[in-house]
Amino acid sequence: MVPALRYLGSACGRAHAGFPGGLSAACSPALGRLRPLCQGGRGASTRAFDVVIIGGGIVGLASARALILRHPALSIGVLEKEKDLAIHQTGHNSGVIHSGIYYKPESLKAKLCVQGAALIYDYCNQKGISYKQCGKGVMAIDCPYTGIVDYRRVALSFAQDFEEAGGSVLTSFEVKDIEMAEESPSRNEDGMKYPIVIRNTKGEEVQCQYVVTCAGLYSDRISELSGCNPDPRIVPFRGDYLLLKPEKCYLVKGNIYPVPDSRFPFLGVHFTPRMDGSIWLGPNAVLAFKREGYKPFDFSARDIVDIITKSGLMKLASQNFSYGVSEMYKACFLSATVKHLQKFIPEISVSDILRGPAGVRAQALDQDGNLVEDFVFDGGVGVIGNRILHVRNAPSPAATSSLAISGMIADEVQQRFKL
Repeated sequence: MVPALRYLGSACGRAHAGFPGGLSAACSPALGRLRPLCQGGRGASTRAFDVVIIGGGIVGLASARALILRHPALSIGVLEKEKDLAIHQTGHNSGVIHSGIYYKPESLKAKLCVQGAALIYDYCNQKGISYKQCGKGVMAIDCPYTGIVDYRRVALSFAQDFEEAGGSVLTSFEVKDIEMAEESPSRNEDGMKYPIVIRNTKGEEVQCQYVVTCAGLYSDRISELSGCNPDPRIVPFRGDYLLLKPEKCYLVKGNIYPVPDSRFPFLGVHFTPRMDGSIWLGPNAVLAFKREGYKPFDFSARDIVDIITKSGLMKLASQNFSYGVSEMYKACFLSATVKHLQKFIPEISVSDILRGPAGVRAQALDQDGNLVEDFVFDGGVGVIGNRILHVRNAPSPAATSSLAISGMIADEVQQRFKL
């Protein structure tokens, strides 16, 4: 398996390739402070920041918040391709505050999850965001520190903190190119250089000194776009949820999770109460045929070609064929999923459930077909690589761990870029 925390060295020079696929996650209208350009500017539309965060999901927003609170003198901007905040992985999250007992004790996942759960509870209490704290089975472990929360609301709160501290969020900014400035870099009123140019699909530019990428489903493509190592590759897995009918919601009084299969990073079909009182059942885990493929028939030829030719998916599929077939079968036939649910609540029947929403998980996969289970961060070498930190893999429980992850990212940015 890929180590929990690693920094990959690669020849990161000027990148010429375009990026039509864009980024994942989302943001709110741009507000906050901008440092004016004094020399070498490329027009009034060009903006400059000391640090740019690419990606407006919960990890990107938490990291932006942590950086500006730690370094209030820096100008920091968040770039997001969507017009709204946190609508991809963050917005489709089931909303569970994980306790950390599901993960290997020595893993970064477990350590950050425990820290993150405590921080999220404290943060929600400060912001007045309420959370909630059963079934039958052979045996159960009581986890009193597991709860539920609206992670999109938490992410929006991070963005509000960030903007109130002087940060700027630029939405509808789909990154197409990252390169070093060909002409003399722009400077601010203090003479500070902004040598990196980030362009979007509309031809607009942002210049900066340093970049942190939190691009979720597109983390490998953004890394490659900047001239850095594209591995581990991202393979999208769709998770379909079922809904318990309102008149049957009384059957579930708290979060119920099965003991996960240690061979896979997926937690299995479980019961999740939501903030609105509904009960989500699931999810399953099936290959998505598009990086933002929330529907079964969503398809992208480019994404499929990348999955087949550039990742270790075929090795993974050959090694776990029966598991994959089982997940596909459960996705097609509700009765198969209900059988798993009945192990915990026998009273549930097929007539008690409806098909619900779906989310797409950005699963990192190495070339040997191993699922990368832990958080992965890396940078590169060369003129661009030395100025970039990539968050390459931030799987579940990234939302629970977002504040803990942001502290780690802020530490690494401070050390790596000598801020």
